[in-house]
Amino acid sequence: MHVTIIAEIGTGHNGDPKKAKALIDAAVDAGADCAKFQIVYADEILHPNTGTVPLPGGDIRLYDRFRELEVPPAFFAEMSAYCAVKGIEFLCTPFGIRSARELRALNPRRVKIASPELNHYTLLEETAGWEKPLILSTGVSRLADIERALEITKAAPSRTILHCVTSYPAPETDYNLNVIENLSRIFGVPVGVSDHSLDPVLVPTLAVACGATMIEKHITLTRAGVGLDDPVALPPDLFARMVESARGAEGKSKTEIVSALAREYGEGRVAAILGSGVKEPAPSERANYGRTNRSIHYMRELRRGDRIASDDIGVLRTEKILRPGISPEYARTIIGKTLARDVAGGEGVIWEDFLS
Repeated sequence: MHVTIIAEIGTGHNGDPKKAKALIDAAVDAGADCAKFQIVYADEILHPNTGTVPLPGGDIRLYDRFRELEVPPAFFAEMSAYCAVKGIEFLCTPFGIRSARELRALNPRRVKIASPELNHYTLLEETAGWEKPLILSTGVSRLADIERALEITKAAPSRTILHCVTSYPAPETDYNLNVIENLSRIFGVPVGVSDHSLDPVLVPTLAVACGATMIEKHITLTRAGVGLDDPVALPPDLFARMVESARGAEGKSKTEIVSALAREYGEGRVAAILGSGVKEPAPSERANYGRTNRSIHYMRELRRGDRIASDDIGVLRTEKILRPGISPEYARTIIGKTLARDVAGGEGVIWEDFLS
C-alpha cells in the first residue's frame, strides 16, 4: 500500500514566493506526494481581542500575527502552477468561506480541513459540496465530534481522517497510534496521522504499522526560521529520513515494524506511543478542547435589548483569554434573539446572555 505523504508548508513561506518554491522543491526532493499550504485571513480564525503571543520583539496580538500571514490569491495560484510543473500535488487548507471559495477557484484535487475547524460546520458544508475528496484532521476532538463532521460531509466523494494531537510540539507518547485501527473500524473511512512530534521516524513509521494511509508533517528549510511552525517542522534532511522510514515500512507487518523500532528505541517508548487505542483528547491538548476549536463569539460590544443580527456573531477559535461560546451548530438559532445583558466584543456567546 502506498502511503500518501503530505509536506505541510503551511505559512512557513512568510509570503515570499522564492521561499515557497524552495519549500516545494525540498518536498519533491524528499519524496513527498503533496505540498500543502494554508490560506489565512485573520478575521476568519479569531477575534482581535483573543490575546497576545510573546515574540522576540515583545508581545503581539495573536490576531495581528495572523494578519502578517495573509497573502493575495495570486500567490496560491502561482504555487499551484509551480507544484504542477514539479509533479507534486498542490494541497491547501481554508479556514472560512472566503478562503474556501478562493481555494475552489484553483480547482485542487482534494481539500484539507484543519483540526480546529472540525466543528466549523458551515465550512464543512461548503467544501463537502465541491464533489472533491476531503481530509479531516481530528486533533483535540472526541468520537462524537468526528461522527458529526463525517455526517455533515457525507456529500463528499470520500473522506480521510487524520489522527492528530493539537500541541506544538506534541509529545510522541501522546499519540496513541493504536487508535488508527479503531477509528477506521468505527467510521469505515481511511485514517492517517498528522504528526507534530519532533522525531522524524517514530510516529510516522508506527502509524504505517497501524494502517495509516496518509502522513502529514511540517517541513521547513531550517528550524531557526521565523515561520510560525518552523520550530516543530522537519528540515529537508530529516523530512527525507521520515519519508524513507515510512516507505520502508510499507508492506511489512505491524509486528515486524514494532519489533524493529522497539530494538532501536526501546520497548517501553514504542509501547507508550502505540497507546491504548481509546479515542480521547491527549494529555498535552486537553486544555485546548473548547478553546482551539470553534465556538460562537460576539464580533462587537452589544447592549441589553439588542437583537442579534448575523453580522453580530462569528464562528471563531477562542484561543487565549476570551470566554468560549456555545457550539457553532446554534449560530442560526440565536439570530434574532434579544440580549438580556451587555456583552463585550470577542466574548463567547452563552445561553445565559439571553436569560432575563
